[in-house]
Amino acid sequence: MTLTQSLLIIAILIATSAFFSLAEISLAASRRLRLRQMADEGDARAERVLRIQEQPGHYFTVVQIGLNAVAILGGVVGEGSLSPYFARLFELWFTVETAQTAAFLASFVTIIAVFLVFADLFPKRLGMNDPERLAMRMVGPMQLLITVLKPLVWLFTQCTDLLFKLLGMPMQRDDKITSADILAMTEAGARAGVLALREQQVIANVFELDTRLVSSVMTSRDRIAWFQKDDPEAVLRARIVAEPFSAYPVCEGDIDHVLGYVDAKDMFQRVLSGQPLAFGQGLPLHKALIIPDRLSLTEVLEQFQQAHEDFAIIVNEYALVVGVITLNDVMSTVMGDLVGVQDEEQQIVRRDENSWLIDGVTPIQDVQRALDIDELPHADEYETLAGFLMVMLRRVPKRTDSVSWGGFTFEVMDVDSHRIDQVMVTRGGAVAATPAAGA
Repeated sequence: MTLTQSLLIIAILIATSAFFSLAEISLAASRRLRLRQMADEGDARAERVLRIQEQPGHYFTVVQIGLNAVAILGGVVGEGSLSPYFARLFELWFTVETAQTAAFLASFVTIIAVFLVFADLFPKRLGMNDPERLAMRMVGPMQLLITVLKPLVWLFTQCTDLLFKLLGMPMQRDDKITSADILAMTEAGARAGVLALREQQVIANVFELDTRLVSSVMTSRDRIAWFQKDDPEAVLRARIVAEPFSAYPVCEGDIDHVLGYVDAKDMFQRVLSGQPLAFGQGLPLHKALIIPDRLSLTEVLEQFQQAHEDFAIIVNEYALVVGVITLNDVMSTVMGDLVGVQDEEQQIVRRDENSWLIDGVTPIQDVQRALDIDELPHADEYETLAGFLMVMLRRVPKRTDSVSWGGFTFEVMDVDSHRIDQVMVTRGGAVAATPAAGA
């Protein structure tokens, strides 16, 4: 066999090996979501790739048969064709025996290098660039090879399946996509510039709805503006001016006996039309949606949808009112700093690079986001910054009490009737949780 013929055979073997390498990496790297989208758009090849991904045993068996056969043939042809020429070259400096050994090693290294670059590294990097498109091009020829090599494929597949069963490993690929997977993809998209940082944050906030309790965003009991059913018009007008909200609970006797709620739009319309503001004179009283305080924000949205309401009264296990929540409160959580900027500025005020003034009722998730803290201790025992301080101190905090954790110091600045109003957070506290001397 002449050198030209040998080199031509080696080139064919390299191309064949590159084909199998490309077929292997393109199938493994293809994203099912992208393939499903293509299949839904009418591309039959994408549907075929999806079916192979569900049971890829035969496909990869053919790939390995091809790769190993080519590797063996390449070694035989390459060593036999190149060794004589390397031997003649090395005989100029070495003895015949030494030249033969050096020629064999040179042929071996040359063939390995050529196959490694052109039959493995290059096709695999090429396949990673656009795996779905390449997988759809490869699926036809590969299915033909699966049919042609069916006896061998069956034999090797049965042997492999037997090993999987003996080891107790799953036979099919698990393609379940979790919320963590989606968040990881959006973070990667934000880093790559495909998604804006605010868009990525909104997506993260949507998944956070399932873990945040309603109590983390509600208007707490002591901040609720409510009416007595028999309040005169002057009291109603004064309360609206002092505390403007979209809806007001209407109670009998005290706040724990809720009769319903009145919509601010109804009151506004009656004022403009000159009608009296009195519940006994036509001011509509709506039935209040009552929800427990242990619901997640996702469950709250479901309750709003089922009841066709956007305002709810929150009660605890003792049927005592602990707060109110509106649809706007939930959506503000989703949108983050895109909406509700004034409220956020009131709750979390950054004084300088290393200090923040934070309201005690601020949801702990917002505090973590503002301070860039991944985790806090005993996270399942509280929902607000005030709750964090109570858990860490194991008592109701007093003014000047402080707690250090994760490089931050949390100092109570103001307490009103056992309620923590303001907390000063400074960067530079101890790494472990250590209540200050005042604690």
